[in-house]
Amino acid sequence: MSKKYLLAIDQGTSSSRCVIYDYEGRVLSSEQQAFPQRYPQPGWVEHDPEAIWQSVIDVTRAAMAGAAASASEIAGVGITNQRETTVVWDRKTGRPVHDAIVWQDRRTADRCERLRSDGAEETVAARTGLMLDPYFSATKIAWILDEVEGARARAEAGELVFGTIDSFLLWRLTGGRVHATDVTNASRTMLFNIHTLDWDDELLALFGVPRGLLPEVRDCASEFGIADSGLFGGEMPILGMAGDQQAALIGQAGLDYGMTKSTYGTGCFVIANTGATALRSGNRLLTTIASGLDGTVSYGLEGSVFVAGSAVQWLRDALGIIQSAAETEAVANRSGIVDDVHVVPAFTGLGAPYWDPHARGAILGLTRGSDSDRIVTATLQSVAYQTRDLFDAMAEDGISPSVLRVDGGMVANDWFLQFLADVLDVPVERPENVESTVLGAACLAAYRAGVLDSVGNIADLWRRDAVFDPAMSDDQRSGLLAGWADAVARVRGSR
Repeated sequence: MSKKYLLAIDQGTSSSRCVIYDYEGRVLSSEQQAFPQRYPQPGWVEHDPEAIWQSVIDVTRAAMAGAAASASEIAGVGITNQRETTVVWDRKTGRPVHDAIVWQDRRTADRCERLRSDGAEETVAARTGLMLDPYFSATKIAWILDEVEGARARAEAGELVFGTIDSFLLWRLTGGRVHATDVTNASRTMLFNIHTLDWDDELLALFGVPRGLLPEVRDCASEFGIADSGLFGGEMPILGMAGDQQAALIGQAGLDYGMTKSTYGTGCFVIANTGATALRSGNRLLTTIASGLDGTVSYGLEGSVFVAGSAVQWLRDALGIIQSAAETEAVANRSGIVDDVHVVPAFTGLGAPYWDPHARGAILGLTRGSDSDRIVTATLQSVAYQTRDLFDAMAEDGISPSVLRVDGGMVANDWFLQFLADVLDVPVERPENVESTVLGAACLAAYRAGVLDSVGNIADLWRRDAVFDPAMSDDQRSGLLAGWADAVARVRGSR
């Protein structure tokens, strides 16, 4: 059989990765490349789309070479991506008209406030399942159209197109022949009606986005197009696509109602599968599309924390108190649980369940005896506390997971996972392959290519590495959570 490999591209917030798998889900080759982050003003975050594109080309070619895999041997390509990040480009040339505005960016907070004051939030929430927040793509698109000279007129004339990163990569990979996205990425734009499964004309008018700018929306496992032969030495079918957090849920075999995963990358994202029910949160969580397969969508209840792994990067790059993320486990073991110092990493505001774009980070409780070890440990703890905030909100909405599956870079830290289990008071499972996001993209391509007979076969590829059972007393947990709640209240009340 000439086809024997699966290729998955994971275009993330800080790096791009490509992994080559065999049909048993084993990693044969993996390559990753970081690219620059741009912070033009406080609260603004941008990426150069050309740097993203070049990083994807580089890692794909390197991964294929590492596995000695030719294009003719690739059964299918899966793409997963940082969600909400917004690119607008020229329909003819493919050149972006502005740098990509990243999901973390808060420049449109005032625009969202005006829309909220005008009474638009209920319409947005009812149709999209999302909060009216600068996190999502709609106000980012409008900002580009309004602030880039001539962009709105060109968009109205059909000369420009919009896409999240998946769409931008698909356009480039297919030589501009395909302008499409999948239902999971579409559901994060604040323009897509998750009930009718179409772009919503009233929302397009509300945000000032021309319909002609938007991509076609398809299932997650579809024939998206063919990668040009000139890129990788031959044509390759692109068969899978999903936003990174939904792809991670798929890679964690979270296919049944109530199954829940949390990914600890740049941010922290918890999604619980709610099946055919688009559960409307009463606690400021998001209703999102978890997957779209064979013409049927499954929904999810999601909580988003903007800063998780990026807080560890801040300790390393900005403060210089660690040399690598791997050091944090030894530091925390040396320090032990910290109950007097709190780090609230609200560098770009607070996500769910607070949705406070104006909050800013703080270190609270410092004394003359506070040292770098305590700050590092408190930073790790802040990620667990934010996850607990999401779990509390989910519980009030009727979803109480009995176990949490985790993935992403931070989960290599055993101390962090034990503290997470203690704070959540539920077991935490770590898989052998902690890169669930890119695995999920590969699984989608495998299903469309016929390598997997059914989506249920994805569960056969999941293998547990370790489980962390809660061991903390109720009194200690309650005291720690009360300290965290006080710290968050102080940050939110400081402006």
